Amino acid sequence: MTLNLKLAQTSTISCGGVVIFRSRILLLYKNRHGRHVGWVLPKGALEPGESYKAAALREVKEETGVVAKVRKYIGKTQYSFYTIGTDQKIIKTVYWYLMAASSFECKPQAEEYFIDVGFYKEHEAYHLLKFHDERQVMTRAFAEYKTKSNIYSRKDESQNAQSK
Repeated sequence: MTLNLKLAQTSTISCGGVVIFRSRILLLYKNRHGRHVGWVLPKGALEPGESYKAAALREVKEETGVVAKVRKYIGKTQYSFYTIGTDQKIIKTVYWYLMAASSFECKPQAEEYFIDVGFYKEHEAYHLLKFHDERQVMTRAFAEYKTKSNIYSRKDESQNAQSK
């Protein structure tokens, strides 16, 4: 006799950012009652009617207090997990953007169980990040940042001069 169980499955979309300021990468530390502990990139759920880019910017601001600018779409990742206490499988797709911050100022969003936030050198961020897919996205984004950093710096200087 073969037992064939079909588990409930749901797909969800999140958007996030690899935020860089002066060659440092923004990371958050999450500790939800001792579970889900570790350093992560800022990301969160897409709201109805919201664009991926707008969702990524909103999530970065909500989770870290950083007002960032999108520089480039980096790509997407996908992973799955099971909700605690149910057999529901969640398949999550995350759309990632390279972003620039204008300062090191940041503050973790306590309501989402973030207890620390900060900017780290590339090699530090790589080793701190809990998830392999986020390390890959961070590496891709930082490579783009390094090849374009002079262009991005000139854009920021020009925009700052125009706003004064």
